[in-house]
Amino acid sequence: MDVRDELLEVLGKRYRKSTPEEKGQILNEFVEVSGYHRKHAIRLLSSEKKAEVLLVKSRRIYDEAVKEVLIFLWETSDRICSKRLKPAIPALIEALEQHGHLVLDKPLKAQVLAVSPATIDRILSPVRKAAGVQRKRRRLTRLKKKIPIKTSSDWSDSQSGYFEADFVVHSGGSMSGHPIYTLVVTDVASGWTDFIPLLAREQNLITEALDVFQEQLPIPILGLNTDNDSAFINDTLVEYCEANGIEFSRARPGRKNDQAWIEQKNGAIIRKVAGYDRYEGIEAGKILCKLFNATRLLTNFFQPSFKLKEKIREGAKVKKTYYPPMTPCDRLLADPIVSSEVKRNLRLGRRSLDPVLLLQNMREAQTRLVELSDSQSENTFHSRQSLDEFVKQLPAMWELGEVRPTDRKKHCVPHTWRTRKDPFVVVFPQVLNWLAAQPDRTAKELFIRLQDKYPGEFKDGQLRTLQRRVKDWRKQMARNLLTIYSYEEMNRDEVTTTIAR
Repeated sequence: MDVRDELLEVLGKRYRKSTPEEKGQILNEFVEVSGYHRKHAIRLLSSEKKAEVLLVKSRRIYDEAVKEVLIFLWETSDRICSKRLKPAIPALIEALEQHGHLVLDKPLKAQVLAVSPATIDRILSPVRKAAGVQRKRRRLTRLKKKIPIKTSSDWSDSQSGYFEADFVVHSGGSMSGHPIYTLVVTDVASGWTDFIPLLAREQNLITEALDVFQEQLPIPILGLNTDNDSAFINDTLVEYCEANGIEFSRARPGRKNDQAWIEQKNGAIIRKVAGYDRYEGIEAGKILCKLFNATRLLTNFFQPSFKLKEKIREGAKVKKTYYPPMTPCDRLLADPIVSSEVKRNLRLGRRSLDPVLLLQNMREAQTRLVELSDSQSENTFHSRQSLDEFVKQLPAMWELGEVRPTDRKKHCVPHTWRTRKDPFVVVFPQVLNWLAAQPDRTAKELFIRLQDKYPGEFKDGQLRTLQRRVKDWRKQMARNLLTIYSYEEMNRDEVTTTIAR
């Protein structure tokens, strides 16, 4: 029997027969000697049952030896997680024993093989913490669990009114400061696309933008699908969708193909008309509003687009079939679900629009954007033109090439500097002497000669570098010969002219 068991048996009898004051003294002595919690000690001393029944025996199965073996296996496996370490333990033990790195007796080996992933986590928890290793857990927030996921295959039979939404940032390659964000929404069924510039990526601004979309769009928003951006996945937007009867869903993290329709519009419309420059501030936001107001009308009413009908994989090839190209307006007019009132408004709206005037407004807004971002840029539309002048320029506009002021190519500097040390900087004068003596020698022959003369100094992978150097030398020699030949021809012409005179 354990010492504490014997002490409990002796003190228990005295405790149960003592007065309250005496019980307090006995309790203090017992707690101090045994180390039990005071409440647990009271239960033990007050009970007449045997101590071995009342005492809570330790349920520890794996001792320090198992812990040491697990630490060794964990380090050997390059600190993988417990769920991956568990199935790897048998192979690791066999390999370590085979090479003499580990010797286990049968009981200890059986315990190590029987340990579960959860127990491995519990045993290695203080070890990982001391080593600075944090467990990576895939945690879904409460909202992400609440919002259903919609994959790319779920959009095949979607009806008009179910939109995808995304952000396009006009940062110019740098996220410092406060660039303007464009909130884009597109109807998957019809391709109708609308967009609004926002001065900040903020959830309250998104709900206000959705109110504007509700007024501008010809059809109500029945569903909204976004990525996992925190600007979309928040209580504000969830409550807004619930209050307005909008079915809110999200794409899978890291799967842009789930939002293929909005991603395509981001490049085909927003980047095409606004470019990749940096825009920030209220003035740039106003110009973008003017540009987008004209662009959305021209795109949705007068620019047909293709829509995928079927995709069939035949071996390594994918065969795609498309519907005939139609404008988003025409698709809504052909949709039997769309009400007759919406269709009537669409027809009236298209009759009232002048596509040339919309295009002129786009060009003027693009010019102002470029002038705002780069005051030294050169473009064609510096001054306000009348509509008649703009129409007269259209037939010959193709001669100017790219006429969108925002479509500016990046200035690429040719790479002329070295990023690594030249391995032939010391021996290349000798290589030039070999070439001068035998110009027909190839770079590979010269490289083999260098390897024979300097064993171990040049690796086989450096042949391409020598070939480039020799090629540049031959080009330079060709230019020198051409220059000498031209100079001799010039002198010969001068001598011939003098003799003729």
